[in-house]
Amino acid sequence: MRGGSFCNLNRRTAQRLKQLAVISAGSVKVKLLLLCAVGLVYILLAGRPSVFSGRSPYVSSADRFAQYRTGYTILMNTWKRNDLLKQSISHYTTCGGLDSIHVVWSEPDSPSESLKNFLNRVIELNSRGGRRVELKFDINKEDSLNNRFKPIDDLKTDAVFSIDDDVIFPCSVVEFAFDVWRSAPDTMVGFVPRIHWLDHSESGVDRYRYDGWWSVWWTGTYSMVLSKAAFFHKKYLSLYTNAMPASIREYVTRNRNCEDIAMSFLVANATGSPPIWVKGKIFEIGSTGISSLGGHSEKRSQCVNRFVAEYGQMPLVSTNVKAVDGRGSWFW
Repeated sequence: MRGGSFCNLNRRTAQRLKQLAVISAGSVKVKLLLLCAVGLVYILLAGRPSVFSGRSPYVSSADRFAQYRTGYTILMNTWKRNDLLKQSISHYTTCGGLDSIHVVWSEPDSPSESLKNFLNRVIELNSRGGRRVELKFDINKEDSLNNRFKPIDDLKTDAVFSIDDDVIFPCSVVEFAFDVWRSAPDTMVGFVPRIHWLDHSESGVDRYRYDGWWSVWWTGTYSMVLSKAAFFHKKYLSLYTNAMPASIREYVTRNRNCEDIAMSFLVANATGSPPIWVKGKIFEIGSTGISSLGGHSEKRSQCVNRFVAEYGQMPLVSTNVKAVDGRGSWFW
C-alpha cells in the first residue's frame, strides 16, 4: 500500500471513530475503545516522519562527514601559476569533506607572504560552523615531478585527492568520488582515464602503446586514471618514495614526465585490480599542458614500456566500469 493511501485511510479511520464517539457517547466501553484506536492511529502516523512530514530521508554529505568520516586531504601540484592556485584553493575550501590542503611547492623561491595572506583570508571567509581547512606548503629544494608523491608525516586523513592547480570540479562531484573511493580504498579513483594497448612486433617482443581520451571514449576501456585528479590511499605516498624501484623515480625526474603513470603502475601492482573512473564535469582553468606538445603519446608509450621492464610484467588491468552519480542523471 502506498504511503499516501495509507495516510488517507488513517484519516478516514479517525473521522469514522469520531462519528462513533458522537453516536455512542453514553457508552463507557465505546469511549475506551475510541481512545485506544485514536492512540494507535497517532502512533502509526508519528512512526513515519520521513513519509508524512515532507522531510527527505536522504542524509546530506555534510551530515555523513560529521557522523563517521575524517574527510580527505587535497594534494595540489603547482608551478609558477599563483593566479590559478588562488582560484583553485578558493573553490575547494568550500567543499564540506575537505580536511586540509597541501600545496606541493618546487619553485626556487619560497611562496610570498602576500600569497600566504591571500589564501589565509580565503580560508577565513570559507570557514563556517567551527570548521576550518588547514593549509600547508610542502617546500621542495629539488624540482622533480616525484615531489607530488612524497610522504606527509602529519597527514590526518587516509584519503588523498591528488589534483593539479588548473583543474576544478564541483564539490558535489568530488564528494561523490570520495564516497566511491571509500568503497574501494586500496585502488585509485579518478576523473581522467587512459588506456594501454599491446602491440605485437615481428621480433616477438611485446610492446605497449599509451593512448589518450579519444581511445577511451571510442572503446569504453581504460587501465589508468591520471593523478592530476584522483583519490588514493596515503600509504601509496610512502610506497612511491621508499618501495618503488628508484630507477623509475630517476626516469621521471630526468624526463619530466610520467609520474602519474608510475603511480598507476604502483597501485595496480599492489592490488592486482583496475582503477575506477568517475564521470564528472572538468573545468580546466589553465592553458594547455604538455599533453598538447608533439610526440607526447610516443613519450608516454616509452614510459609504459620502461616501467614494464622494471616490474618484469604488465601490472595494469583494463576495465569498462564507470561510476556515475545517479542523482544527477536523467537516465540510468
